[in-house]
Amino acid sequence: MILINVVYTKVMHMRGILLLIFLNVFISSQAAYILIPMDEGQSNHLKAYGIAYWILEKEVEVDWMLNYKGGSFMIKHLQAFENECIIRGVSYQVISDAEANDVLNLIASPSSNMDVMKLEKFPKIAVYSPKSKQPWDDAVTLVLTYAEIPYDVIFDDEIMGDELPKYDWLHLHHEDFTGQYGKFYRAYHHFPWYQQQQREYEESAKKHGFSKVSQLKLATVQRIKSYVASGGFLFAMCSATDTYDIALAAEGLDIVENIYDGDPADPRAQSKLDFSKTMAFENFTIERDPMRYEYSNIDNQANERGLIERNDYFTLFEFSAKWDPIPTMLTQNHQQIIHGFMGQTTGFKKQLVKGDVIVMGQTPSINEAKYIHGIMGRGFWTFYGGHDPEDYQHFVNEPPTDLNLHPNSAGYRLILNNILFPAAKKKKQKT
Repeated sequence: MILINVVYTKVMHMRGILLLIFLNVFISSQAAYILIPMDEGQSNHLKAYGIAYWILEKEVEVDWMLNYKGGSFMIKHLQAFENECIIRGVSYQVISDAEANDVLNLIASPSSNMDVMKLEKFPKIAVYSPKSKQPWDDAVTLVLTYAEIPYDVIFDDEIMGDELPKYDWLHLHHEDFTGQYGKFYRAYHHFPWYQQQQREYEESAKKHGFSKVSQLKLATVQRIKSYVASGGFLFAMCSATDTYDIALAAEGLDIVENIYDGDPADPRAQSKLDFSKTMAFENFTIERDPMRYEYSNIDNQANERGLIERNDYFTLFEFSAKWDPIPTMLTQNHQQIIHGFMGQTTGFKKQLVKGDVIVMGQTPSINEAKYIHGIMGRGFWTFYGGHDPEDYQHFVNEPPTDLNLHPNSAGYRLILNNILFPAAKKKKQKT
């Protein structure tokens, strides 16, 4: 009898162990996906993009769920992925196959303005920036570093050396492609950083066979334009937006006064601008005064805007996820009304934006486009006005923004939407 009880006890113990194993296997099979919500419940929106990029580096697809909970991400459940979310402080939910199917069915419904975009590969990223220290920060490099997304720094040498085709995504920030050194002459031409930059640019121009910096910068923008037309993706902020198009329109003209290049500008340059060569803007008037901190009338100046920090906001358009997937991807956010921010180029006069350009964000009260997108050949470009989405008016030599204080920045999210865009399996835009 004692022996029977011992055997019975052991059998029941083994059954208990087998039951626990079965339950664990069952639960694991049911916990099939990780959902990373991107609505107001997300603890760190910016690092969530870094998680998506990191998973793509592991050659695992990511579902970008457009307009579902702020543009959420969904991936197959692996413990390593869950651990990485925990390490980086990113909110997530472990959901079953059935729950994931319910979400996908909701998104697929014809009555919902949602869609799923498959992200298939991680884009290789380049940031166009001088190798020497600049007296200002770059919002894109700040957010890439914070989100833990890798990038390479390239400049004119690499572009003239035909290295651009190695990259899927190129960023331009606080750059002056007209060859006027940012039009900082009046305020900063006695400063060591300004003088060093001028020497470096002039030496680089000579190295590449040009007599003027403006000629080197024109060659650079033309190579970037060819890169986009061949399938690359260009993202630009602040003064890199309008000076890029000004340089293209002024091909073969001298629009630079003698304090910058040693000889006077062509007095008839304005009438000779060729707007058919530009990407985003047309019919603009260039600023001829070399002492004025402005390039053209594309940019809305502070006195024209009539806004101050407390009432400066721009609104994102809502696009059809199923019919217009590209602008939908680029406008994913947990906020539709976003606090504005200034820069050397703050925003674009809508009447000077070309008709085939998509305006994705605007300040309607002042007829200003803030965030625009277009197609060139087989490639794409996005221009975003302003310098730093979390520093309303950033000045030279101010410390960089600490993104640990802004993990849910809606303004910075727009930059990271563009980072992931080249990873998407392309769907034909239907409108």
